[in-house]
Amino acid sequence: MEKEFLGRGWKFPIEIGHDGAFVLSQGNEDIQEAILMILKTAKGERPMEPEFGCNIHAYVFEVINQSTIMRMQEEIRVALLLYEPRIEVLEISHEYKESGMLLFTIDYRVISTNSRYNIVYPYHMNEGR
Repeated sequence: MEKEFLGRGWKFPIEIGHDGAFVLSQGNEDIQEAILMILKTAKGERPMEPEFGCNIHAYVFEVINQSTIMRMQEEIRVALLLYEPRIEVLEISHEYKESGMLLFTIDYRVISTNSRYNIVYPYHMNEGR
């Protein structure tokens, strides 16, 4: 029953099953895929919904310091607040990797079940190297 209540939708990335139908995800898997979709979508990228997505992609050429990281965390928080109503973001932390990557760990609570989860979003700062 919990999985039905949390929702069901197309698996992301989209997959076609052996029967030719779209593969569906449900429950927390659906929520995690929705979070990743929001974070991976740059604002203005989605036709007909130019405000959908997360604005962290605007920080690609910024100097990565504590101030920039705090602004990026706020971009994540606001995007999830606006576009994923099934969750409450509890905390967003980060870890810098020498490979030129920021790992954002998002701790969240599923509102309907009061269950806590987290997801790690990698932000690649040296994509073109």
